[in-house]
Amino acid sequence: MKKESESRRNFVKKSVMGGIGLSLTMSAKSYGNILGANDRVNFAVAGLNGRGGGLLHAINACKDASIGYICDVDSRVIQTASKRVNELSGTDPKAFADVRKLLEEKDLDAIVIATPDHWHAPMAIMAVSAGKHAYVEKPCSHNPYEGELLMEAMKKYGKLIQMGNQQRSAPTSIQAVKDIKDGIIGKVYHGKAWYSNKRGSIGKGKQVAAPEWLNWELWQGPAPREAYKDNYVHYNWHWFKTWGTGEVNNNGAHEIDVCRWALGVDYPMKVASNGGRYQFDDDWEFYDTQIASYEFEGDKMITWEGRSCNAFRHHGRGRGATIHGTEGTIMLDRNGYTAYDKDEKVIKEMKEGEISATLNTIGRGGLDVKHMYNFLSAIKDGAKLNSPIDEGHKSVLLCHLGNIAQATGGVLHTDPKNGRILKNKKAMSMWKRDYEKGWEPKV
Repeated sequence: MKKESESRRNFVKKSVMGGIGLSLTMSAKSYGNILGANDRVNFAVAGLNGRGGGLLHAINACKDASIGYICDVDSRVIQTASKRVNELSGTDPKAFADVRKLLEEKDLDAIVIATPDHWHAPMAIMAVSAGKHAYVEKPCSHNPYEGELLMEAMKKYGKLIQMGNQQRSAPTSIQAVKDIKDGIIGKVYHGKAWYSNKRGSIGKGKQVAAPEWLNWELWQGPAPREAYKDNYVHYNWHWFKTWGTGEVNNNGAHEIDVCRWALGVDYPMKVASNGGRYQFDDDWEFYDTQIASYEFEGDKMITWEGRSCNAFRHHGRGRGATIHGTEGTIMLDRNGYTAYDKDEKVIKEMKEGEISATLNTIGRGGLDVKHMYNFLSAIKDGAKLNSPIDEGHKSVLLCHLGNIAQATGGVLHTDPKNGRILKNKKAMSMWKRDYEKGWEPKV
């Protein structure tokens, strides 16, 4: 890959860190085609329903990136995604159903993973072991063990792994964290994260034959085999423990990560969780109502309140975070932040230049481009990742620990050095999952 000039390298780094985001001022089609093909990082996108479609746009909006490959086990979405890539870039991507075949492609530089959760870590590990960089949507793992494997894999294979918690690349959030470190609200001690939505019932599924357009065997991949039911695909798998990780990881991971970042904490000492499936009597296996809390060394804590089936908002927002300190409070979300003094007077306010969606299943917006551009710049120019996998793992682990605490009695004591559960065999038995024979990820 060509080495760019020093001036261009400095410009890229400045634009990513400062949030200049040239991609937002030009059409996606023209912006994605400034340089010749030999100067571009060649991407694949795996998992094209929902979030994956939004990430196609994010890649195309980045300089020096091309979408050479797409991968999905749904033959219908392969057709629509191919057409969309052609509309965006004027090129036709090569399509795969089996990611193992995709990763054999020599000119593939990086893969973006937007599959169901049970595929995230195994696919990212496959990618880096094959010499490709990986951008993996949150949660980066289906269980804590996989998060540890991801950190090991990035070190062993020397390839980058970025988690797709795009608020880490929001200029307003970056500034908020800087202001917190500079003391704008005094000593910070509590982060409150929340998510509220109005999800309906998923009903009680019936066992039927998998549809002809779906490769059910490959869809399951690393997970133990189950018969197909008509309420699994394409979204409701989130609420089944074989494949999903519940609302705390589906959405709470974003704001819990922001709180952990703002407070400057890593692994907790104590985790508690309460809640249940209260709204509907259906197949949903996780919790539609959950309050999880995390205590850290240095007298700091995080709480998360999730309500999947009641959309009443906090502070007029369906999702967000507040950071509380001795001299005031900061409220922040994907679209900006506001700082208040102890009398609730606004002392600083910043807004993002482009609005990002917050409650739909795609979440597309300007932060996708900034976060993807950060990943691209790290590949090409050695820029610092805004969410390297060791940081991503810490935040996702908090979510896993919340679910484990909820499932095993409500309270866990953990090692603040690595987050591992102390003196609780039942809880530690949930640290790792069972895998389909021949599919267990290895580093």
